[in-house]
Formats: sequence, structure tokens, C-alpha cells
Amino acid sequence: MAESTQMEVETATQTAPLPAKPTFKPLKAHEMSDGKVQFRKISVPPNRYSPLKKAWLDIYTPIYDQMKVDIRMNLKARKVELKTRADTPDISNLQKSADFVHAFMLGFDIPDAISLLRMDELYVESFEIKDVKTLKGEHLSRAIGRLSGKGGKTKFAIENSTKTRIVIADTRIHILGAFSNIKVARGSLCSLIMGSPAGKVYSKLRSVSARLNE
Repeated sequence: MAESTQMEVETATQTAPLPAKPTFKPLKAHEMSDGKVQFRKISVPPNRYSPLKKAWLDIYTPIYDQMKVDIRMNLKARKVELKTRADTPDISNLQKSADFVHAFMLGFDIPDAISLLRMDELYVESFEIKDVKTLKGEHLSRAIGRLSGKGGKTKFAIENSTKTRIVIADTRIHILGAFSNIKVARGSLCSLIMGSPAGKVYSKLRSVSARLNE
């Protein structure tokens, strides 16, 4: 009787072998959107039209060869147009390329803007001086002068301390970098706009940059 019970238990524990685990190849960029081509268009400001013509090959080569994204200049619409190809490896390449071109239009140099193609955690933040403090006339001119410093010394000091790149275009300020670094750089620029002396901002930057490097 005991033997028959043991036989039944052993028979019940035997299960059928599981089917082989299926393997799926990663979807291409055009397959994710049901075969539809994805587009991005970036407007070209009048003051960046000539620099764009001079640097066109430097912009075209990494986007077309490395990111596998088609790029062209629409002369009538004055826009740079990007679209995915059948061999675009990742849909995010299109957005990275658009961010790269947009950063160049804002005034960043190509060696700085191209880092947006290579690193995921970088982005561009923009704000205006009037967002921090309403200034007019000479007060506004002095604030812009404080942001740059003599020969751009203040701007370079903030860039080097926070590992960011800053473009001051009239009353607009653009910062390229990682989130935490942009936050520190923005704080320093806002202090200068509010009227803090450069020396005070430098000392605060030294302590903050030391914490960032830890």
C-alpha cells in the first residue's frame, strides 16, 4: 500500500518540458512607428544662417554617419529638417540630433554641442534676465556686463567650475550641461543678475564645485 502511494506522488510531480524561450530581434527605429518616417524641424535664426553654412559639413557628418539620420537644409522655409532612415538604430538618435542642431542655433560651438550626441544626461536650459529681475536701460546693460566679466572672465570661471557651457545672447542665457551642474551655474548667474559682486560668487562657486567633484 505504501509503495503504490509513493508511485502516485512521483507520477504527479513529473511535468511536461517547457517550450524554448523565443528570441526577438530589437526593433529598428522605423519599425517602432509602424514603418512611418519620423521628422524633426529646427528653425534657423537670421544671425545663425551664415555660421550654419560655414559649419554645415561638421554638423552633417556626425548626424548622417554616426547617428544614421538624414539631414537637409530647407532654404525656402529656413529650417534644418531631420528624418529617420531604415538603418537608424534607435529612435532616440533623431531627438539627439535635433537637440544637437538646436544647441548650435542657440550659439554653442560644435565641439560643445556634439556632446549631446554622445551623452544621454546632458541637456540645454534657457532663461531670460527678466525672469530673474526686471531691469531696464543701464541697469540691464550692467547686469549683462556682470555676467560676462572683464574679457569673459566671470563666464569662463562659472563654466570651468560647474563643467557647463554658457551662451549669453542679448538678454537670453543658455546653459548646456548635466542637471546638477546646470542648477549650480544658474544659481551663480542669478546671483550676478541680482547684484552680487563677482568675488562673492567666486567663493561660493569654489565650495560648491568642491562638493560636485567629491
